[in-house]
Amino acid sequence: MSGKGDRKRRKGINAWPVRFAKWFAENPLRIFPARETLKGYDSQTAKSDFRAALNVALLAVPQGMAYAAIAEIDIVYGIVCSAIAAIIAPLFASSRHTIIGPTNATALMVLSLTGYSAAEKMGILPLLVFMVGIICVIGALLKAADLLQYISQSVLVGYISGAALLIMANQAKHLFGVADEVERASHFFGVVDSLVSVTNSFLWQPAALGFGALGLYLLLNRFFPALPNFAITLAGVSILSTILGKSLDGWATAVPTFGAFSLEDLHPKLPTVSEAGLFSDISNLLGIALAIAFLATLENTVMSKSIASRTGQRAHINQDMLAVGVANLACAFTAAMPASGSLTRSALNYNSKAKTGVSSLICGLLCLAAVFAFIFIIPNPVTYIPKTALSALVVGVAASLIKWKNIRICLRSTHDDAGVLIITFLAALLAPLSTAIFLGVFVSIFLFLRRVSKPELIEYEVSDDGELREKDLKKERAIPAISIVHVEGALFFGASELFRTQVQRLMIDPNLKVIILRLKNAYHLDATSVMALRELIKFVRSEDRHIIVSGATRDVYKVLKRSGVLDTLQKGCRREEGETNLFFYAPSNPNISTRDALIRAQNLLGTEKADVKIFYDPAHDKK
Repeated sequence: MSGKGDRKRRKGINAWPVRFAKWFAENPLRIFPARETLKGYDSQTAKSDFRAALNVALLAVPQGMAYAAIAEIDIVYGIVCSAIAAIIAPLFASSRHTIIGPTNATALMVLSLTGYSAAEKMGILPLLVFMVGIICVIGALLKAADLLQYISQSVLVGYISGAALLIMANQAKHLFGVADEVERASHFFGVVDSLVSVTNSFLWQPAALGFGALGLYLLLNRFFPALPNFAITLAGVSILSTILGKSLDGWATAVPTFGAFSLEDLHPKLPTVSEAGLFSDISNLLGIALAIAFLATLENTVMSKSIASRTGQRAHINQDMLAVGVANLACAFTAAMPASGSLTRSALNYNSKAKTGVSSLICGLLCLAAVFAFIFIIPNPVTYIPKTALSALVVGVAASLIKWKNIRICLRSTHDDAGVLIITFLAALLAPLSTAIFLGVFVSIFLFLRRVSKPELIEYEVSDDGELREKDLKKERAIPAISIVHVEGALFFGASELFRTQVQRLMIDPNLKVIILRLKNAYHLDATSVMALRELIKFVRSEDRHIIVSGATRDVYKVLKRSGVLDTLQKGCRREEGETNLFFYAPSNPNISTRDALIRAQNLLGTEKADVKIFYDPAHDKK
């Protein structure tokens, strides 16, 4: 016996590689889809891609600085992240127009990283970004992006609106020149309270320059939306500030600029492990890494689907999730800043008539060239950029994230949408952002499960002409001892108790002896619902009654067989004589299984009183 058991065990072990290979073959992910793009790539396409890439790069460089400023890390990492992510992502992505790089949402997540000093934070960031990349890659392999369809859009609208307010409040310290005096806070009201406490220290110089930059940016966007207004405004205000610094006393002190960076800042980085140890750091970072991975995938999915709806290209969201993951793995050892799908840069890439993902790759190379130009050709131009000017532009971008039309739609559509939006928005203001996004997702999923966890159970009867129809509740059953119950909807764990309770209510009728469950339109059976069915069968039998299943699909049959509940259902059947309590759904005649179940019910009752006919689909002629 032991030899036979060993052979079975070895057979099971040897089967795993085969199963894995089969699963991987069925997974639609492609290792290097860019190969298809490069086939037939011509000069005309290259010109279109280069023009689009140049437009996007003019936006990506200053935006990268801005997002690094939001995260309160060296601004060179924002530019390098824009470069590396844009180079790596199109090699694995399905979308032709999505641009991967730093974004407001992911930068704000990095800002919310607490418990570390500034130096410790810079050391721990590579580990955080690496964890984000690993989570996205694993999620893509498991097709986790498909689950995003169950997340209400109200979650994203509420979160982004709350995060936008937090961004604006957090940048106010640079606008008023009190960054060194404001105490760091983890939520919106704490930031506001810290600002109010230092109002006597506000400086007019950074405020005047900052609000002037914001006004110029908004005007340019209003009248010249096609121009790279972010870069134009930043360059113009930096030149003005440099001139004022040489002519006005105290201006340079009141309006600080960013520090210089060198080639040494670009060397590959490995995570710095804290004194607590690697596993302690992983434990501390896991929550925020999951939140960033979720947000990055969600942002990228929304962007790729939005563009795909205009181009007619199909969005492969799991493939794009893989691209986000690999891009973050690359950034972990270079830029040390998480990357996500950028709404503004992707839209600009599409509007600039990009043809393929090569435009993203060229954009990344241009951003990388800008970094080296800032080091070797133009001596550190970032030292001329006032922090207040960049903060003002960040405020302008953050304000544009608050979409009043979307908020109005969410508030007016349904009570559930309004509740999700309000809860997520308030959570983004009151709690750490990683907590806020998960709370919004939890509420969204809870409300979704509440809606779908109510299977509809309808009692059916056979009409005089042999048609299966809904029973008139005011009339008695044609066969008092038999009830045909049609089950419609999901029978997963959230619906199992309701399913069991509703069927048990039928048992109140003392005349009822057999219940025929029509499961043709029941789906998503899981362990909880199957156990509920098993308990229901045992309860019915304890009352000397019977349950028969009709219209069972192959999926239902597999779940019942693997779980062993099929044996419970078939108990007492003389299988060698062809008796059964399970009747399969036949697509050619959907109601024939119910006819067979009725015949079985009459056999159990020992009667042939009723005239059992063959029921046809209503689309067919009745006989």
